[in-house]
Amino acid sequence: QVHLVESGEGSVQAGGSLRLSCAASGYVDYMAWFRQAPGKEREGVASIRTDTGTTVYADSVKGRFTISPGNAKTTNYLQLDSLKPEDTATYYCAARTGDHWYGYLVPRSYNSWGQGTQVTVSS
Repeated sequence: QVHLVESGEGSVQAGGSLRLSCAASGYVDYMAWFRQAPGKEREGVASIRTDTGTTVYADSVKGRFTISPGNAKTTNYLQLDSLKPEDTATYYCAARTGDHWYGYLVPRSYNSWGQGTQVTVSS
């Protein structure tokens, strides 16, 4: 496992933008963002394979969110554009260093999790 530190928490109006960042304490082969709203299950948002740069997005954010690598393969950024009130949630960075793989946006694929950062979008 690695330690993950997230930043970029914020509150914006609908249509606004935010940028989240996540830094891992060591090498990881996949990084992802999940989100969880009160009373709802944790949802995969975006994922990136660090060696190839391959990205996968949930249909609900495709075309609005962009995940990208930092200069080091232990960092990634999630750009959130055209935000909607339904994007309001706690966003969690996740990373995989284990052997099990269940898919890019499946929580069980990841064995390290950040503390979560709040994104609030008002209408």
